[in-house]
Amino acid sequence: MIQVNQLNKKFGSLHALKDVNVSFNTGQVVAVIGPNGSGKTTFIKCLLGMVLPDTGQILFDGQNIANNWNYRRHIGYMPQIGRYPDNMEVGQLFEMMKDIRTENNLAPITDTELLDSFEMEKINQKPMRTLSGGTRQKVSACLAFLFGPKVLILDEPTTGLDPLSAEILKAKIAREKTNNKLVLITSHILSDLDELVTDVLYIFEGDVLFYKPLQNLKTDTGEDKLSRAIAKIIQSGHKLTQA
Repeated sequence: MIQVNQLNKKFGSLHALKDVNVSFNTGQVVAVIGPNGSGKTTFIKCLLGMVLPDTGQILFDGQNIANNWNYRRHIGYMPQIGRYPDNMEVGQLFEMMKDIRTENNLAPITDTELLDSFEMEKINQKPMRTLSGGTRQKVSACLAFLFGPKVLILDEPTTGLDPLSAEILKAKIAREKTNNKLVLITSHILSDLDELVTDVLYIFEGDVLFYKPLQNLKTDTGEDKLSRAIAKIIQSGHKLTQA
């Protein structure tokens, strides 16, 4: 599905990514975690084509994404902070996105499950500038899932959501996993990830510290919680193997 080979990126003297080699496949829910400034955001933006790597390549379904942006129609992206036109109403935003995705006068097939669960029709006439941070998060989540993408990239998806909305979103992510989608999640709320993820990618100072199945990570550390397993690894100062 996605193959990352020898990916490097520098910003001046900062080496944000250092020879990153990973692959992701359908059916995985991967936690992309690490401390602030570790390179997570740069890595995600490289996958999205928003940052161009200095060296290395990214393959999507076997095709190099360099100068080939069509692959992005297969990705649903939920940013940590969604920025939308202030004066546009919520309903207008969704209609605009549907118009953009129309091809050959055929309306796109849409997944409205989150729209219905979050009861977004109740705020269709509200301008985006009037929305709270949590409601903006709901808008971003609905847009990410709207066109049934093969890949979902979710950046701190539950931040700002009330407990019920967070559970609705997590349940949706779990269903997408059973639908053989690939989901990448960045989050500092590790308790949210325990019940969702199949694999953990930990990036530290631009390096992949480890990338392995969650169950293997728990077995290796003797911990039953992701947060405790990560804490033990960092405290030990030892690099785990990739397997």
